[in-house]
Amino acid sequence: MRGRRGWLGSLLLVLVLGLLLLSDHEDRSGGPDRSPAPPISGGKAISLRAYVSRVIDGDTIEVRTGGGSDDVRYIGIDTPETVKPGTPVQCFGPQAHDFNQRLVANRTVRLVFDRERRDVYGRLLAYVWLGDRMVNAELARRGYARTLTIPPNVAHAGLFHRLASAAGRAGRGLWGVC
Repeated sequence: MRGRRGWLGSLLLVLVLGLLLLSDHEDRSGGPDRSPAPPISGGKAISLRAYVSRVIDGDTIEVRTGGGSDDVRYIGIDTPETVKPGTPVQCFGPQAHDFNQRLVANRTVRLVFDRERRDVYGRLLAYVWLGDRMVNAELARRGYARTLTIPPNVAHAGLFHRLASAAGRAGRGLWGVC
């Protein structure tokens, strides 16, 4: 009888873990997550190649993939606002937009996902890579962005903090103007 209970307990554990994994594939609103790829697979980040069809502002782009188009919000950083409804254009926002535009507009980038794939606005959340350069980090390093850490997407939070702090100490970008 003891062996049978052990087997049933193991089966129950597997079922519970399976349900937990399935529930992880839903967004905050409780609806199904329709992202093009899962965020983590066996502990490794999943990536997706995409064409940047439009730069919205310093930390948001629109991309085209095989599945259509999506807005992408850069993880871990926040640039001054330029297009947020009801918010005036902020100090150094146009410069952050222009730098982002020069970096990624009309180029193919690699989107690397962290733990959560979408924010409450339905945008993809990603680390954006252009070749061997992470755009998120480049914006922080050059003083176009502050850090914005929102768990559970924290894989590069320490890096962004170090880069933004160094930019601040050096008075680069927004740190020397705003």
